[in-house]
Amino acid sequence: MATMLGLAACGSTGTTQPPAKPTTAEQKVSPAAVSKPAKVTQIPGDTAQNVSPADPVQVTVADGAITDVHLVNDEGRPVAGLTSPDKHSWTATESLGYNRTYTWSGTAVGSDGKQVPLGGTFHTLTPARQIDAQINVADNATVGVAEPIVLTFSSPVQDKASVERALTVQTSNPSTGSWAWLDDQTLHYRTKDYWPANTKVTLLAKLYGTSFGNGAYGAEDLTTSFTVGRSMILRGNTQTHRLQIVQDGNVIADYPASYGLDSDPGRVTNSGTHVVMSKSPTFAMSNPKYHYENVVVPWAMRISNNGEFVHGYAGSIWAQGNTNVSHGCVNLAPATAEIVYNEVMVGDPVEITGSTQQLGAKDGDYYDWAVPWDQWLAKSALHG
Repeated sequence: MATMLGLAACGSTGTTQPPAKPTTAEQKVSPAAVSKPAKVTQIPGDTAQNVSPADPVQVTVADGAITDVHLVNDEGRPVAGLTSPDKHSWTATESLGYNRTYTWSGTAVGSDGKQVPLGGTFHTLTPARQIDAQINVADNATVGVAEPIVLTFSSPVQDKASVERALTVQTSNPSTGSWAWLDDQTLHYRTKDYWPANTKVTLLAKLYGTSFGNGAYGAEDLTTSFTVGRSMILRGNTQTHRLQIVQDGNVIADYPASYGLDSDPGRVTNSGTHVVMSKSPTFAMSNPKYHYENVVVPWAMRISNNGEFVHGYAGSIWAQGNTNVSHGCVNLAPATAEIVYNEVMVGDPVEITGSTQQLGAKDGDYYDWAVPWDQWLAKSALHG
């Protein structure tokens, strides 16, 4: 029998070797291990001109950290600033001055350990003129739910959009509101509906350094914080001859009243939503057109700039509740007027219905609530 020979398996009998290591040139270096010089950005940069004090003033550093930053004006006065905790930025914490030259100095250090100096100068703009503003609502005041915020400027404003962009209204309760230019020097803010009761409101008017147009700039920043109080409305009807106090939607009082004489358009109490503008325990009424002067009335509450008040008047008690005889005011018995006077505050709405004349621009401040919301929005330089 033939002998079968076994076939030997193919393959190496030696030990397998690991692949060769790449040479140093072939090795990939981790980006984190690369040291770099600091990249410094200064805003405003060297030689910048006509810089607005409202513009950002900042130093930022990439691939490194800030060692120190100094910014001084042309009198050597330092500008206060704050370095971020990670030392990647420095930001000025006070406004620059108009028509000043500022000089940067300081250093940053890169991840390569080398210092990079800061330096250079820039110049701020010179306003052709500066415009002041006044706010109607005092800081820490408490006002009614219809009170508008009013800014009154010392000169006409050309760049109205620029001014509006510099204004921020912050509220503790959500509300929809808008600014409206009632003329070139008067800007009002009101909400679509009344302010929510018990709302904290803060106005931040960053006007300094803001362009007002034609070379004019804001003279200073303004701010005010106030509180909207409880919801209270005076609601009057010239045809029923009644005046109600409505609190939180509920009628809590209903009084007889006499309104402006219906047959004379010059004496009618205007329909529409007025606002309590001021209060006086006594007030001297004068109207040369109707031949009376310095008639002193008690518990007077001004509700427009056209001479309309809610006040006490004993002489018309006979007509209160049945006939309109006044010269446009809401007449109440003096004792009743005192009660109303003690209940209402500046900013409370006074809603009048039933007359032949409507409250409007001709009546001066505040006719804000006589303007429909879509028309109010159209008076904004940003929404219109």
